[in-house]
Amino acid sequence: MKQKDNLNTIRQYLPFSIKAAADKFPSELQEIRLRVNKPIVLHIPDRVFYISNNLSLSNKFTKNLVALSQSELSETFTSMCSYSVYSKQNEIINGYITLKGGNRAGICGTAVVQNGRIINIRDITSINIRLCFEREGSGDELLSHIEDVSGGVLLCGAPCSGKTTILRDIARQLSYRYKISLIDCRSELAAVYGGIPQNDIGMCDVLNSYTKHDGFEQAVRCLSPEIIICDEIGGYDDAQSVLNARKSGVSVIASAHCRGKNVLCEKQYLKSLVKTRCFETIVFLGSGRNVGTIEEIIKSDELF
Repeated sequence: MKQKDNLNTIRQYLPFSIKAAADKFPSELQEIRLRVNKPIVLHIPDRVFYISNNLSLSNKFTKNLVALSQSELSETFTSMCSYSVYSKQNEIINGYITLKGGNRAGICGTAVVQNGRIINIRDITSINIRLCFEREGSGDELLSHIEDVSGGVLLCGAPCSGKTTILRDIARQLSYRYKISLIDCRSELAAVYGGIPQNDIGMCDVLNSYTKHDGFEQAVRCLSPEIIICDEIGGYDDAQSVLNARKSGVSVIASAHCRGKNVLCEKQYLKSLVKTRCFETIVFLGSGRNVGTIEEIIKSDELF
């Protein structure tokens, strides 16, 4: 989806009081942050904008900025749930809502806990709309540097460094050559909405909203993949799922929040995966104005 079309898709969810300002949103917009009784913040790489009372954009925090009331934020949240909050419950308890066009909204509020588990989030206090950037060809550079993906690839970078965008395009391109299972735990890669992937993920088999444990297990047992692709290896449980897949002869391409080699080595679950050669190639991405660019590619045996 083109960015202009993406912004038009987002407009339908915005509070009525600021819909007219959407025409002035910058084309490189990444996030829209809505908070109760606080000014609306628009995030682009290395800069922020606010919406003034006259609906113009300002890069200065002043007293004349549009702030949302609790009722406006509540209406926005309900609209994002297609006016059926219950139907989005599985996503809500994990802190997000998948929107049309592959966009998503992160939500904050008061957790309702039962038996040590979050069963709902009430009294929504803020919503972070993250626009989906589907850039065909964003994985070209990476694939041109890797002759063989069968050894596994770990894509590392800070938040908003382009990991998911590149991972999605890699999945699309490789799906025409390999059998690929795409484990989309938080609906960020395929962005399934109403049973239909909103993003172009080629010929991948999508396991949407599965945990990594269940997704990896079902993929290996039932889908005979050559490659499993997933986003955000975030702990020892995820690492064990990757290790089990590799032991079953399946290659894994994944991402991780990791700013550099030193941070990778500090995260023991990632370090162990590299040491056991689950990932033979490690890619580090730039951030800020260098979003989506490759800073370094190393082999696992060069790291230790």
